[in-house]
Amino acid sequence: MKNYEKYAIADLHLHLDGSLSSEAIIEVAKDENIKLPTYDPKELRKYLEVPEDCPSLNEYLKRFDIPGLVLQTKNGLRKCTLDLLKRLSNDGLKYTEIRMAPQLSTNKGLSQEDVVKTLIETSKEAKNLYGIKSNFILCMMRIPENKKQNEETIELTKKYLNKGVVAIDLAGAEAIFPNEMFSDLFNKINKEHLPLTIHSGEASGAESVKSALSFNPNRIGHGVHSIESEEVMDMLSKRKIPLEICPKSNLDTKAIKSFKDLPVKEFLNRNIIVTINTDDMSVSNTTLKNEYHILSEEVGLSDAELRQIAINTINSAFISDKEKDELFAFIK
Repeated sequence: MKNYEKYAIADLHLHLDGSLSSEAIIEVAKDENIKLPTYDPKELRKYLEVPEDCPSLNEYLKRFDIPGLVLQTKNGLRKCTLDLLKRLSNDGLKYTEIRMAPQLSTNKGLSQEDVVKTLIETSKEAKNLYGIKSNFILCMMRIPENKKQNEETIELTKKYLNKGVVAIDLAGAEAIFPNEMFSDLFNKINKEHLPLTIHSGEASGAESVKSALSFNPNRIGHGVHSIESEEVMDMLSKRKIPLEICPKSNLDTKAIKSFKDLPVKEFLNRNIIVTINTDDMSVSNTTLKNEYHILSEEVGLSDAELRQIAINTINSAFISDKEKDELFAFIK
């Protein structure tokens, strides 16, 4: 084991649909007579992984079409989630917060609540089978004409908070649908005192992070473009709002031009809380160990800096202090 690999035990920004294995997709597709472009796992990965010349986040998001086909039934949700958690456990992870938008899994008759209940039951099953603890962050989506669905996601977050669901998020095409379009939803979330993280500063600049901060989030998803604004960095530092940085994904979506441009060291020097995550394991062909490898070998972080990021990640998780202490034991 490389020294940095011992820190790869918790992932706080991991999308279910972007992290499915081709094997799990094929199994569910055969169960449910879903047509795929190929049933060869190696060939199917070509449809799931983003090409090196991917021009933008919007192009990146097209890789979610096939995974969406197999997340429409309780069988598909259970098998895909179990497979993901088994792979994470085998890779040494002890805890993860999985993001998914229940409204995107209602095309075959499931309600959003059916989806959430299935995920929670599967999480418990995986804990018994593989020993890995997981919770869910429910995503609202930046989609036109879906306010009702987003409001339902808020209600489900409230209903199942601390019962398998730990927070709510806003995901999707940030540059096309900016945060301000969802201000009424954020106000409702704040009124209910629900833990909140917002995708911002990935496809848009520091102004997107600033707008997200006006809605009182607990964390910011990505936030790499915060480096463009002294004001925003000061806000993040003073308010102690963690950034959920996802290096490989940020390179793939062209949020950064190279790993040398990843401003992790600058953020740490500004006392900004940095956590490191995978985002979409299959789309970006990555693992949490690979993300720490990137920080160590490409960005040039020291062991002390990597350890601090691991500590930040545990401290930023939406779990109890007791659960955090259990995770800290693995990186001593």
